[in-house]
Parts: sequence; structure tokens; C-alpha cells
Amino acid sequence: MPFDRIEGWAKKTIMAVQNYALLAGRAMANIFRRPHYFADLIVQADSIGIGSVPIVFLTGFFTGGVLALQSASSLAQFGATAITGELVSLSMIKELGPVLTSLMVSGRNASGMASELGSMMVTEQIDAMRALGTDPVKKLVTPRLFATIFMLFFLTIISDTVGTLGGAAVSVVMLGQDGSQYFHTAYQTLRYPDILQGLVKPIVFGFIIATIGCFYGMNTRGGTQGVGRSTTQAVVWSSVLIIAVDFFISQLMIGIFGR
Repeated sequence: MPFDRIEGWAKKTIMAVQNYALLAGRAMANIFRRPHYFADLIVQADSIGIGSVPIVFLTGFFTGGVLALQSASSLAQFGATAITGELVSLSMIKELGPVLTSLMVSGRNASGMASELGSMMVTEQIDAMRALGTDPVKKLVTPRLFATIFMLFFLTIISDTVGTLGGAAVSVVMLGQDGSQYFHTAYQTLRYPDILQGLVKPIVFGFIIATIGCFYGMNTRGGTQGVGRSTTQAVVWSSVLIIAVDFFISQLMIGIFGR
């Protein structure tokens, strides 16, 4: 009996991974096929990107402030508070900016995609769409995928910028450091690999958020309870995958560039 349960779980998991890969592949390939739903792309970009700016702004600002506060407290023991700006900028741009922004967007939008598409599934709207000759993946998934990738890229830049400014505000106002020195060290320490790493991550994370949210939404079963279950699973798995993939991207970048 235990073996049968393990076998059933393994088959279910492999089937889910296969279906996810097929959905993601179809969504990516649809960008080269007509018709192109540009209006849906704009609507999703507005909802995902513009709608997420306030939460990304607040998260980035206070994350940068906490980094400056904690860094200065530790560096003061060694008389090295002058490099606070360096630590804040590197931490925000390479790691915390992309990851925290993606987690915030995941909590807000992966759940939204799963619940919206899940509701359409249980009310048979997607079946009606197929009956009318419209590809649901091209109409519903592809615009969300590319809107998420595109907007998360710029949301991460906003988070990095605001986080650095938040660190500067704490360093200058609360800790009494020199503002020009903070920005000078924050700028001078950055190198091309650091910026590249910080800009590659949101592209991958955006892909994860959109495909996971849409996958669970498109596979919702069981009425309103199924919608709630899909929403929870979408947020959980997209967050876990973001953190796991972040490790491998960081390892790859360090292996290539040495930093």
C-alpha cells in the first residue's frame, strides 16, 4: 500500500510537470502566431505593473532603510561605516531587489491570475471560448506571461532605486553619515556583472510567476473550493520556485563572473 501511494504521487507529479511545461511552451510560442491580443497585453501590464508600484515602492524603501541600519550598526564595530552605501547598493541590486519585488508581485498577481482563470474554468467560460474557436492559452495566458516579464523588469529597477534612496535617507538623517560619500561608494562599487545579475533575475522570476499562476488557474477543478485551493498553491509554488531558482542563478553568475 505505501508503494502504491508513492507510485500514484510520482505519476501525478510527473504529469503536472509535463502539463506545466506544455502550457509554458505554448504560451511562449504564441507570440509568433496571429492574432496578437495587444489590448489584453496592455490591460495586463497596467494591472500587474502599475497596480504593483505602491507595494514595490514601500517594500524597496523600507528594505533599503533596514539594510543601512543593520549594516551601519555592524560596521561601526570596525570603523567602516563609510561603506554602508556599498553594502546597501550591492544587496539591493544583486539580491533583495529582484527577490523581494518578485515575491510581492507573486503574492499580488499569481494569486489573481489563478483565481481569475480558475473562476473562468469552473463557470465553463474557457470551454465556451474553445467552442467559439479562440485559443484560451493565446488569449488568456500569453498576454499575462509577457506583461509580467516586461513589467517585473521595470518594477525591479524601481525597487533597486528606491531601496538605495531608503538606505541613504536612514544613513544621512538617522545615522548622520555624509550623503555624497554614501552615493559615491554605492555607485563606485557596482560592476557590470552585478547589474546584469540583478536584471536577469526578474525576467526569469516573471516567467515563473505568470506560468505558475496561469497553470493552476487553467487546471482548477471543484467549484469555489477549487478556486481557493488553486490560488493558495499558485502563491506557494511561485514563491518557492523564485527562491530556489534565485540560488541557481546566483551560483551560475558567480561561476561565470566570479562575483
